[in-house]
Amino acid sequence: MVRRSLFRARSLAVAVALLSLILLPVGQRTAAAAGDPYRPAYHYTAAKNFMNDPNGLIYRDGVYHLYYQYNPSGTTAGNGSWGHATSTDLVHWKRQPLAISTDANEDVWSGSVVYDKTNSSGFGTKRKPAMVAIYTSYDKATGIQRQSLAYSRDDGFTWTKYAGNPVIDIGSHDFRDPKVFWDTAHGGWRMVVALAAEKKVSIYSSADLKTWKHESDFGPAGAASAVWECPDLFPLALDGRSTQQRWVLSVSVSGKTQYFVGTFDGTTFSSPDADYAAPAGTVLNDFEGADYGDWTTTGTAFGSGPVADGPDVTGRHGEKVVDSFGGSDSATGTLTSPTFTVSKPYLNFLIGGGNHPHVDGGSDGPPPGTTFADFEGSTYGDGWTATGDFVGEGPASSTLPGQLGSKVLDTCVKTCDPAVGTISSPDFTIDTNYIDLLVGGGNHPMSGTDPTAVNLVVDGEVVATATGKNSGSLDWVAWDTSALKGRTAHIEVVDQRTADWGHLMVDNIVFADVAAAPWSLETTANLIVDGKVVRSSTGNNGPGLDWASWNLTDLQGKQARIQLVDTALADWGHLIADYFVAADQPALSSAQRVRWIDHGNDFYAAVTFNDLPQDQRTMIGWMGNWDYANSTPTGTWRGQQSIPRRLSLRTVDGRPTLISTPVSLSSLVKATTRVRATTITAGTHRMPVSGRSLLIETTLHKGTATDFGLDVRVGGGQRVRIGYDTTTEELYVDRTQAGRSDFSPLFPAVHRAELPLHRGELGLTIAVDSSSVEVFSADGTVSISDLVYPDPTSTGVALFADGGTARLDGLTVRTLGGSITG
Repeated sequence: MVRRSLFRARSLAVAVALLSLILLPVGQRTAAAAGDPYRPAYHYTAAKNFMNDPNGLIYRDGVYHLYYQYNPSGTTAGNGSWGHATSTDLVHWKRQPLAISTDANEDVWSGSVVYDKTNSSGFGTKRKPAMVAIYTSYDKATGIQRQSLAYSRDDGFTWTKYAGNPVIDIGSHDFRDPKVFWDTAHGGWRMVVALAAEKKVSIYSSADLKTWKHESDFGPAGAASAVWECPDLFPLALDGRSTQQRWVLSVSVSGKTQYFVGTFDGTTFSSPDADYAAPAGTVLNDFEGADYGDWTTTGTAFGSGPVADGPDVTGRHGEKVVDSFGGSDSATGTLTSPTFTVSKPYLNFLIGGGNHPHVDGGSDGPPPGTTFADFEGSTYGDGWTATGDFVGEGPASSTLPGQLGSKVLDTCVKTCDPAVGTISSPDFTIDTNYIDLLVGGGNHPMSGTDPTAVNLVVDGEVVATATGKNSGSLDWVAWDTSALKGRTAHIEVVDQRTADWGHLMVDNIVFADVAAAPWSLETTANLIVDGKVVRSSTGNNGPGLDWASWNLTDLQGKQARIQLVDTALADWGHLIADYFVAADQPALSSAQRVRWIDHGNDFYAAVTFNDLPQDQRTMIGWMGNWDYANSTPTGTWRGQQSIPRRLSLRTVDGRPTLISTPVSLSSLVKATTRVRATTITAGTHRMPVSGRSLLIETTLHKGTATDFGLDVRVGGGQRVRIGYDTTTEELYVDRTQAGRSDFSPLFPAVHRAELPLHRGELGLTIAVDSSSVEVFSADGTVSISDLVYPDPTSTGVALFADGGTARLDGLTVRTLGGSITG
């Protein structure tokens, strides 16, 4: 909390004027000055190449050891090995030589390190016990994932792989990330390890680290729409009382790290967080019968009745579900309920399967017009020319979703993604209102580097462009050419991308007077009223079922039908649904129920240190996300670790809640600037402070504004906005204008966390570095961590308020120096 000044400036302008008289000139030598603008000053990075998950975290003889997933040979993921860094204060880090390396047979994936104090493994001696690493061995030949050991007799600097590896092998391709600890309360070693595809955590026990017994499984629970990875299980005192100990299970999923609070008896972890009962109501269909009852079908996708799907379909209610797989993704059809009167405010149901939303007025065929190119021949067509790797190539035979005919133009030739060049049409005169074409493949626009795009070129200038969606499906794109009639043009396919969907597909270019709508390819549950779709939900591209809820308060008394639709042909081209219930209250999805350690998009694979003194618990997460981890614009290095966070457990609103606060960075402070209390009037107000690496502490107070907060990394039209939405009562980080985002369409986003204010007060601690922002609020109950890539000259700080005023109760800005050596 920032103490309020006794002197309160009458306006922000007065505060700025006063501050400008006392502002200390500060300088900071960073890697940006040496042409590395995104290299953090105090977040750990490897000197070069790709880094991701922290693993093997352990404290031994006054030294914190940070091991991490590392590719010693490149800037994208691969060649799984363990990098190594050490620290004596969790702030200053020294890079160490490679710890455990990939070899001809295995990659060394994530795991943990323990100090075998009693020499239970026999790898050391009683006088000099060994440190033991437990890691996932990825078999390069088969893809099987097993748990293996390595040991160190020199305090963790050099390692020898155990000759008896693996120590656990269940023949799985999705069995990884063991976290091992000594269970003082129950005696013996314990391991938590992810059954990733099953969304479960397995618990094992051992007396010697070599022979393991399976004890139990936990899950699926919470967020289960994607694979589970990097579990951790540890005790914490509730509200600081050692007699009120609880256990916390953390697990990473969907780019974030969730947690459960519960009990552990040495064999089984249980948590009330895993239990959820949707509101009761009137069941419209539970799909437990031999057939669909009075629901009717078309097509072949839905078969003759509900099915008892396998164990990968999680979250079902009862034994059976609706599944439109129908033998293959290409099966299509509908399942429709009888008409009913809407009499309850909510309709709740379970849905999974493909993520293919409803499209109003979607296309079911090509638009009427003249086909300019269909790519059905042995060449791209008369007059078409190619450069680079596409010289001498032609259309590819394929069966891609959304294509027409048997062939498409596909720049996946020779070595596929590494192939680069252009393919250009002959000139033509534009004489229609639209040019419609099918496009798929990589989403790398012309506005960024290394594009995969198809362009309309007039007089040497690109006047229209399109790119794929990082998908093998083709969909319609419509260019409005009505203002270009009579102009000479050509179409050019550009592929300069060598990885990460580094190719493009194009098919059926049609000159037309109507705009082609996207294909009507959906896997949806729809509510139909008066012949129109008024509500729609789709799956999550996975087999797990989750609750969806439609608010029907505006449709009371209306006649309605539920229709399940499957017209998608591939890419999870089927729908799974179950248990439609009319209720007085909404069901909550797992995303609404889940407990996140961090609400940003870049705090993943987070695990805690073993063997910390005085019952401390400290966690580090990877500041990355697999949606874009291999393509971030950092040049010769990729990946950084978060600030270490101290964890505790406190009762909040009657519920044990995980608290995370950053470790002290006071040893890095080079200069401090303080701003007095003031009113924040509507608009954005630059402060006379700046920097790429800052620690900001502030207390803001809600006024009449609808949004208020702080902007960092301001300049040249760029900013990272840390704001509070008074309408939704949410803290958010907005990185949509935070600099470079051309490397991924998923990067520009706003990340939010529910945060009711106490007496209108918003306290913030904001750690800003060259390519990241970590925000902590509500005494550590809420955090949001995001990568950002602003221009190195965008270093400003500003206050803002929208739709009214707010109040600054105080602001302290500390300029931080660097902390990484070696």
